[in-house]
Amino acid sequence: MAEQVFSHPELWQQLLALVLASAVVMGSPGPATISVTAVGAAFGLRDSLRYASGIILGTVAVLLVVATGITAMLASVPKLTPLLAVASAAYILYLAFKIATAPPLAARTGGAARPTFLGGFLLAVANPKAYVAIAAVFGGTSSAGELDAGLKLAVLASMIVAIHVLWLLAGAAFARFLRKPLASRIINLTFAATLVLTTALAVIP
Repeated sequence: MAEQVFSHPELWQQLLALVLASAVVMGSPGPATISVTAVGAAFGLRDSLRYASGIILGTVAVLLVVATGITAMLASVPKLTPLLAVASAAYILYLAFKIATAPPLAARTGGAARPTFLGGFLLAVANPKAYVAIAAVFGGTSSAGELDAGLKLAVLASMIVAIHVLWLLAGAAFARFLRKPLASRIINLTFAATLVLTTALAVIP
């Protein structure tokens, strides 16, 4: 793949277009990105890493599903889509409740429940925005036939990691303001409401 890029300078333009498209489309606010930010703000960076890892691996799984054409096969099962949507919405509401009611970091005990890797993975896999955004980016660049499918997968997988890490760090930056109960409650409620709102916008046609 490296020889392909270096021997064809024009591929840099296509790679740059792919990176910019993925940053705008896949990096825009949605259930996964907002949830990572909200969890980072409510629970701090260290306690959010497992959840963020689940979100990242789940989104990479969605990328592979889209790239291999399994999405079309799943769409042929009419009862599956609403089932995934209901499961995703239920978990997001549960997550929003946990974020909204999370105690200030200074008052948190070691046994406080934290969002899990599995929860993040399942949310990512059931996230409707992920399929639409990734399909738009992956399909939108398919006309540029010079780009190898493996190279596109590698670039998009790297962007998935970078995007969610940046959203997580942005959320974790709020954690230092969450030592005071009032500030903690306001910020957590704001993130919880934003998470519910972005999810509703993602699933409403």
